[in-house]
Amino acid sequence: MKKNNGHSFDNEKYLAEQTTAILERVRRFDNKLYLEFGGKLMFDYHASRVLPGYDPNVKMRLLQGLKEQTDIVLAIYAGHIESRKMRADFGITYDADAFKLIDDLREWGLDVRAVVITRFTGQPAAIAFQNKLERRGVQVYVHKPIPGYPADVDTIVGADGYGANPLIETKKPLVVVTGPGPNSGKMATCLSQVFLEHQRGVRAGYAKFETFPIWNLPLQHPVNVAYEAATAELRDVNMIDPYHLETYNQRSVNYNRDIESFPLLRRMLDRIMGEKGLYKSPTDMGVNRAGFAIIDDAGASEAGRQEIIRRYFRYACEYAIGTLDEEPAKRVARLMEEFALKPEDRPVVDPARRAARTAEGEEGKGNQGIYCGAAVELPDGTIVTGKNSPLMHAASSVVLNAIKRLAEIPTKIDLLSPAVLESIAGLKKDILRRKNLSLNLEETLLALSISAMTNPSVRMAMEQLKQLNGCEVHMSHIPTPGDEMGLRYLGVNLTCDPAFASNKLFAS
Repeated sequence: MKKNNGHSFDNEKYLAEQTTAILERVRRFDNKLYLEFGGKLMFDYHASRVLPGYDPNVKMRLLQGLKEQTDIVLAIYAGHIESRKMRADFGITYDADAFKLIDDLREWGLDVRAVVITRFTGQPAAIAFQNKLERRGVQVYVHKPIPGYPADVDTIVGADGYGANPLIETKKPLVVVTGPGPNSGKMATCLSQVFLEHQRGVRAGYAKFETFPIWNLPLQHPVNVAYEAATAELRDVNMIDPYHLETYNQRSVNYNRDIESFPLLRRMLDRIMGEKGLYKSPTDMGVNRAGFAIIDDAGASEAGRQEIIRRYFRYACEYAIGTLDEEPAKRVARLMEEFALKPEDRPVVDPARRAARTAEGEEGKGNQGIYCGAAVELPDGTIVTGKNSPLMHAASSVVLNAIKRLAEIPTKIDLLSPAVLESIAGLKKDILRRKNLSLNLEETLLALSISAMTNPSVRMAMEQLKQLNGCEVHMSHIPTPGDEMGLRYLGVNLTCDPAFASNKLFAS
């Protein structure tokens, strides 16, 4: 395939193909389609990592182009609100993510028609969530659990099932149902609406939009395997769609949950719509056209392999922290073996580890005797490293070294003078009574912004911070909250070894 300035994905081709596919499906159902929108509606950084050139907000651009024909409904599971389930990439809870999504949609000139709290059983946190939305003018609906769901089709597709749910009044031919994370109740919300629409004589339909796995790529394509690695904690497994193969003699890729639930879903749709064979396979239900916009298969394949390595580090760290059991980490380790990948195949890994080793025996020794290193790969491919010291974390060091390199400032020039660092350390020790005096990245960025007011070199270096967005970073240890948040603000792709920067449990 032809390369496009180092990009593997053509956003404009995707938008054209995807828009056409969705509108064709709308027309198939007398201009009323409920589209289950899986994955991330905005900030889809997984897609942008495995498909270089992919705009993380291209799906929002898609909806913006369809906004005159689209209503948006947001579904969220009451149990996720109650348990304060977290969205890992932003570090916020699912209910906070729902608020953020509504705000983000409004910034794009779109609005949420309604929010549905699914499987609601009176959870106090869900009630508070509902109150907050309703008092800010957002329409909220509540769906209670359906007895016998999902096996008892007679009950589900009847007065005591979908018929017991309130109808969400929508006006547009396309209704996009999205939500924060998997298992939010998007499909059940769609089917409930389709049932209620048919009850009042509207021949509404259902379709599914999922970016991954990409159905028209090979099963073992690194982009599809990277999706399997990304969902290891969900136990998702990519499979050849057997229904599609049997019906059309074509190999297409789907994942186990969709394939396993298809017979039941098909029965429900047949019952709701009063016609059989509407969809013959899970692939038939989908409208995704991402695979047709890949313009450099080799580039996407390498990006997929790198994402598998990133996921390997992430699960190893989550296991070390105690937020995940060992199975997802083992699963991704097996995927690494299948592709003959090593952690060191990520270019920034060895330099970060070497930086940690060079700190040993030098002034870089940390307060707890832990030696830490970090490395960043700049846009031109140059790798810059940093290490911890009594006054600065390794994350702070690597960012300062990186922006000095980008601004072509000599290494011997300090962006933060020792006097400034010592003054901040004095504040932390004598006034705030903190034990750890070295600056984390958040503190370093604040100190940098203050110094930029009087120092032109610092100001010039600070202007380079935006160039770090999307750069690859590895650390020889799990970052502290201040380092992690600072790196998140900068938008880097971070991995780290499953080791702690301190022996203290509270600090870790």
